Amino acid sequence: MKRGIFTKKKPEKSLLLHLQKHGGRGNTGRITMRHQGGGARKLYRLVDFGQEQLGKTGKVQAIEYDPNRNAFLMLVEYANGAKQYAIAPHGIQAGDEITCDEKTEVKMGNRMRLKNIPPGELVHNIELIPGMGGKIVRSAGTFARIDAHEGKYTQLMFPSSEVRKVLSESFASLGMVSYPEFRYTRMPNAGRNRLKGRRPHVKGTAMNPVDHPHGGGEGSTPVGMKYPKTPWGKPALGVKTRKSKKWTSRFIVQRRKKKKKK
Repeated sequence: MKRGIFTKKKPEKSLLLHLQKHGGRGNTGRITMRHQGGGARKLYRLVDFGQEQLGKTGKVQAIEYDPNRNAFLMLVEYANGAKQYAIAPHGIQAGDEITCDEKTEVKMGNRMRLKNIPPGELVHNIELIPGMGGKIVRSAGTFARIDAHEGKYTQLMFPSSEVRKVLSESFASLGMVSYPEFRYTRMPNAGRNRLKGRRPHVKGTAMNPVDHPHGGGEGSTPVGMKYPKTPWGKPALGVKTRKSKKWTSRFIVQRRKKKKKK
């Protein structure tokens, strides 16, 4: 299904970078992130999440696969000869023109300030701090909807159903992120996970008591406590981890809706 979407076989050499793998180990050589290691060899694509070509119009040369993310990339060439990778919105094709400016046409793929985008439009790759580049709504099939403009803030409804205020001077790209079908993909076998650099997970109940609070006992013994714990003894499953006095909480207009139990 995806093969017919891509228009270029080899990536742009000038926009490739080799990133060294660490296998989940920190600067001391100890494992700080479990279950990481191995994986297929891949090169990182230099993606422009901000607005390096502000005020210029570019032409989409190709739609490409990126092994480092679940969304597709588009290769954009500008009039001055510069080439940039950007997150491809759903439905864009090679040959389309896109513009990044303070205010421009409301068209899929264009990028401009939130204050100049009318309510009801879908956006992605949104800045939280003006000039810092897009930080949120970048994964496959996601989008945020502009609800309203209020003073120096714009209210956005995010994929989680949370409504949040973001500074209106921030930039955002129009449209939904490409490859919405990603949500239906399933891992066909264990080897696919190993190619992605994910090592096997082991249940806590299968470990020894020295390795996990759930460990020990004979056979399939229960965890032996009121609630499950992480390997470091903190509560797990259904416990809120967000700090109650986090400074960004003042920007949340409406909390995400709880999923109904089936």
